Amino acid sequence: MDVDVLRAGTPGCRNRIHLNNAGAALMSQQTLDAIVGHLGLEARIGGYEAADAAADRVAAVYAGLAELLGGRTDEIALFDNATHAWQAAFYSVPLRPGDRVLTGRNEYGSNVLAYLQAARRVGAEVVVVPNDADGQLDTAALAGLIDGRTRLIGVTHVPTAGGLVNPAAEVGRIARAAGVPYLLDATQSVGQFPVDVDEIGCDFLCGTGRKFLRGPRGTGFLWVRSGVLEQLDPHVAEIQSAEWDGARGFDWVPGAQRFATWELNYAAVLGLGAAVDQALNLGLDEIGKRNAELGDRMRGLLEDTPGVTVHDLGRERCAIVTAQVDGVEAELVVARLAESGVNVTSTEPAHQQFDTEERNLPPLVRFSAHYYNTEDELEHAAALVGAMVGKRL
Repeated sequence: MDVDVLRAGTPGCRNRIHLNNAGAALMSQQTLDAIVGHLGLEARIGGYEAADAAADRVAAVYAGLAELLGGRTDEIALFDNATHAWQAAFYSVPLRPGDRVLTGRNEYGSNVLAYLQAARRVGAEVVVVPNDADGQLDTAALAGLIDGRTRLIGVTHVPTAGGLVNPAAEVGRIARAAGVPYLLDATQSVGQFPVDVDEIGCDFLCGTGRKFLRGPRGTGFLWVRSGVLEQLDPHVAEIQSAEWDGARGFDWVPGAQRFATWELNYAAVLGLGAAVDQALNLGLDEIGKRNAELGDRMRGLLEDTPGVTVHDLGRERCAIVTAQVDGVEAELVVARLAESGVNVTSTEPAHQQFDTEERNLPPLVRFSAHYYNTEDELEHAAALVGAMVGKRL
């Protein structure tokens, strides 16, 4: 991996130190060109006509995502964001009064709200699996909590507020043995390191383009294992997902397209395709190795800075690092770093409700490097943070 070449092909690297890749990574020039090029085509010949002209390239986006995840093209549906993709899967699982949904303490906030809504609507029960001694989902406890009422296991692979990597494949082994559908939120993991749906053993997986895949905002995707389709009842029927039977009924279309909607932002879709191609060309093994190294380096720098406390959990950790600066609120740290040309963000306790119930942490500063970042950038950011400790900002 030639980092200098990658940085030269990333316009944003010229202006900022971007350590907010868990929010939205910097797009490469080739991704930007794909988006702008299609927008120009729409302006010249019309939106429908441009989509027809790009049909083969759009089809290649599905193929690229399938290759990235280790699935099949007909198991992919595109969305405008990962939350809508996740919701399409979750709300398709029929729940009845007394049914149980098992999830982890690090589940993403929007997912938690959906669980609570389902509990309110139908009288289902949300069961939160405890963490083990390392702070990751306790798989032994998970196995012990599964019973005849368990209808779904929902897990966030990498939480939004820390470097933890949950043991997704072990969860998959338990889910398969119990015959329980398994929904994995891979929003922060796809593009950051290799993610293979067969190795993990999930039945659904959602992801986004804007984070570690380096695609545009407004793109998301859902993978659904073909073997579970007949157990599901998609919560939206429209002309992309279903076919009128000529009378007063309809049939779902084959594959994951039964979850999709007809209208798409094709410029963004093609940008997503360019980003996926770049990730595949670089190799997810190489990407994952470098990202793990950068995460370890950032974590070590902050741990070695007096007055800074790192709050990451887990046995396996990734490129996301969360920390607290003594005497300085997270939002102020973010603002001062931005003034120095460094992009980071802060966590929201309400975005990880079950974890907040247990640890009750304040907002933390979140640093998330990606493979195009340099060690010098990490050291500079850590030095800026160290200079803030104990000062009135």
